[in-house]
Amino acid sequence: MIKKQDVLRALESITLAGEGQNMVASGAVQNVVSFANEVIVDLKMSTPAMHIKKRAEADVIKVIKEQVSPDAEVTVNIKVEAPAKPQNPNLIKGKPIPGIKNIIAVASGKGGVGKSTITANLAVTLSNMGFKVGILDADIYGPSIPLMFDVFNERPLSVNVDGKSKMKPIENYGVKVLSIGFFTKPNQAVIWRGPMAAKALNQLIFDADWGELDFMLIDLPPGTGDIHLSIMQSLPITGAVVVSTPQTVALADARKGVAMFQQENIQVPVLGIVENMAYFTPEELPDNKYYIFGQSGARNLSEDLDIPFLGEIPLVQSIREAGDVGRPAAMQTGTPLSEAFEEVTRNAVEQTVRRNESLPPTEAIKITTMAGCSAVKK
Repeated sequence: MIKKQDVLRALESITLAGEGQNMVASGAVQNVVSFANEVIVDLKMSTPAMHIKKRAEADVIKVIKEQVSPDAEVTVNIKVEAPAKPQNPNLIKGKPIPGIKNIIAVASGKGGVGKSTITANLAVTLSNMGFKVGILDADIYGPSIPLMFDVFNERPLSVNVDGKSKMKPIENYGVKVLSIGFFTKPNQAVIWRGPMAAKALNQLIFDADWGELDFMLIDLPPGTGDIHLSIMQSLPITGAVVVSTPQTVALADARKGVAMFQQENIQVPVLGIVENMAYFTPEELPDNKYYIFGQSGARNLSEDLDIPFLGEIPLVQSIREAGDVGRPAAMQTGTPLSEAFEEVTRNAVEQTVRRNESLPPTEAIKITTMAGCSAVKK
């Protein structure tokens, strides 16, 4: 019979990553239960990193089998309790929108990688899964969500909510949408400085009757600039999804996009990377894959940055055609395309749940200075 004391003695030989003491002395071992040939070890860790948790589990199983009993049946339960972070003077409490549970920013380091297409199809897939979904099209200078949802000619109505006049988002395919595109003419260019664009975004965010939403997706402009900071100053973003194509140029910019969210004075969790235009499969050769832009570039980047890889979307003509006619490709359920979008969406939801279980709520930011930035005087 395995004795608890023998198990604890064995666990004293393990030191967790980042801890100066062994896991027993540090208090990481919460409880040990042993009976017959079975051992259950309850651990408490301060990091949600999956690879660290997996390593701790493997180390516990290995040391018990080596030092206590090779026939031991070991179960390791790990609970993550992140330590309270010191208050950053550049952070202020966020101003959440009542009724909205999760706010997900969809970003890309550069234009042309299909960020808005991914946003639209994520939203439709979430809606098909039974979630209540909205999209804020924050791409002030190139709004495309109204076209992708076939609501380009619609205009939001004014509704009275608790004595206040608010915009009612346009709804199609079970998704609520607001965009600056509803308020401009097709041939009208939006030529605004940052403060004016930020004011318009705040109106779309806070002067709208979004109602109850499980997910609000924010389609950000490409790059890392003023609009991104305005959004993160206005809202407590739950997490970010970064979209990239596999080629080196796009990956270099995607890396910068991830770095933006991980800045010390921003600290928005990155839920993962989506690889768009991952490969091309001709209709007449359904078993063939041609990696036009390179193979597994975004997947390799996610491993390099130690953030989740949410999935890959192929380069298919029907995705473009579906977006052009305002019917996102994910609506055609049961197809290989919709299954690809479903995988990405499931992974994004899973990462959101993990993020909410292991980390405190994100705060909106108040930026006083940005690391690496300086004023330029003439």
